[in-house]
This record gives sequence, structure tokens and C-alpha cells, in this order.
Amino acid sequence: MSDGAKTSSSFHFFAGLSSGILSAILLQPADLLKTRVQQSPTTSLLSTIRTISSGPSPIRSFWRGTLPSTLRTGAGSAIYFSSLNALRQRLASAKASSPSASEQHSSSLPRLSNTANLATGALARTWAGLLMMPITVLKVRYESSMYAYRSLPAACAHIFSTEGVRGFFAGFGATAVRDAPYAGLYVVFYEQSKRRLSGVARKLDDGEGGGGGGDGALSSSTSAGINFLSGVVAAGLGTSVTNPFDAIKTRLQLMPGKYGNMLVAGRRMVKEEGVRSLFNGLGIRIARKAVSSALAWTVYEELIRRAEGWDEEGVQY
Repeated sequence: MSDGAKTSSSFHFFAGLSSGILSAILLQPADLLKTRVQQSPTTSLLSTIRTISSGPSPIRSFWRGTLPSTLRTGAGSAIYFSSLNALRQRLASAKASSPSASEQHSSSLPRLSNTANLATGALARTWAGLLMMPITVLKVRYESSMYAYRSLPAACAHIFSTEGVRGFFAGFGATAVRDAPYAGLYVVFYEQSKRRLSGVARKLDDGEGGGGGGDGALSSSTSAGINFLSGVVAAGLGTSVTNPFDAIKTRLQLMPGKYGNMLVAGRRMVKEEGVRSLFNGLGIRIARKAVSSALAWTVYEELIRRAEGWDEEGVQY
């Protein structure tokens, strides 16, 4: 983000909300399939797809749980991106000078060290995860075939009557252990990938006659492409490291009475089903995360970039 213009916190909230809603709606079938695969060691991806496809209203069935997923991902992304921006701006405030042309890359966000990127990403994601945990529990149970909730109020009433308030926060420990390192690693990998790819793009641009205008700046389309590809790379790496906690989280949210807590769930899954159970759904989670994270961050950064342009032109938003 340029030092001369800083978008308001409300716009970062709006940009995060928009990117989250878009990715949630488009990729809900992948989320549903991941949950179904993780709910039982006997459930496979292909058998789940066949069962849903041959059942009544397959399109509606693949998008089951879209409402809680959209609420969770939309609001969660809004909280995450606005919190992340606030943290990054606070850390970057001491750097008053603008980056030189050789340092510029596709990012619209402050440039921080790897340690700062790791810490801010982890803190922002943990905070957003805590606030959105009740909706996350509803989302997972909607997607599972183990519950037949007909509406959100009915789901809330059932959870509260059988498990109390604690039921709405089932699996938070595993979620935090999954999300904090994932989000931190994602920001580190994302920023590093953008920096390297931007350097390659500038060299190619210079070799073709300096179409970028001679100031080291990248075109909007090039920046968007770099951001999307960087998002795919970062999500793939971060997801591979944190998948065991995602598998444990799903079991805790679906069967809290059976698994109890994160450590008990992990030991029981390994003892009864082997280490492989901790990596159930990894392939589809990588695919889903790669696309959703890349899409969300690309849309978010593009909205921020446009807002910066409007601000420099004196347009109010």
C-alpha cells in the first residue's frame, strides 16, 4: 500500500467481506465434500460424490450449508482482513519512506519482515476464529450427513439444549492450532512468492521494452495474476502443514462427546484408524484452500488497489 494513501478500516472490512462471500458461495461443494470425507474413515471422496449425485436434488445437496458457510466465511474474512490491516499498519507506521522501484511488487499491503508477517497473520486469524466459532460449528454440522437440521434456529436450539453454550465452541482449540500457524505461514509464503514473482515480471517487462512505465510499477492485470498464483502456492504449503488439526477439529465438532478434546481426539484417531486419518481430506482441502485463498486475497487486494487509486484522484468512498 502506498504511504500517501491509506484506505479506511471500514473499506478493508468491506473488501474482506466481499472476497469471503464470493469464495464461500463458489466453493461450498468442496467444503461439504471435505467435511463428509473427514467425518468417517470409511467415507471416500468418490463414494460421497456418487451418493450425492444419485440422490434427490443433487445441486441443492452439494450446496447444503451455504448460508452458515457464507456467514462464517464472509464475516470471518471481514474481521480477519480488517484486523490484519490494523496490525500491519501499526507495525509499518515506523517506516516513513516509500519502497524504491527495485523493491516494489504486486502487493497493495505494507511490507513487513517474515516474523511480523507470521505473527500478524496468526493473531488476526485466531481473533476472527474465536468470534466466528459458533457459526463454524453450525457450518460443519450442516455439511455433515450426521445431522438433519432444517434451519439455523433449529440447529442453534438443538446444540444449546444438548451441549449448552460450550457446544458452540467445540473444536476451538484444534481450530486455533490449525488456523494460527496456517494464517501466519500463508502470509509469509504469500508475500515471499509475490516478491519473487514480481521481480521476474519486472525483468521480463524490462526485456520487452519497459512496458511498465519505467518506474518499476506492475500493471493491474500482472499484479492480479501474481497475487492469485502466490495465493495458490501459499495455500498449498500452509494447508499441508496444518491438515492434521483440521481433521481433528472436524471430529470434535461432529462428535464432541466421543472425542472430548484435541489431544484425546488425536490419540484416538491414530490408535483406531492410523496416522493416515489425520490427513483425510488433504487433497480436496489443498484444492479448495488454494482456490479460495487465492481468490479471496486477489479480490481483496484488487479492491484495495482500486480504492487507493480513487483516493489519489480525490474520490470519496
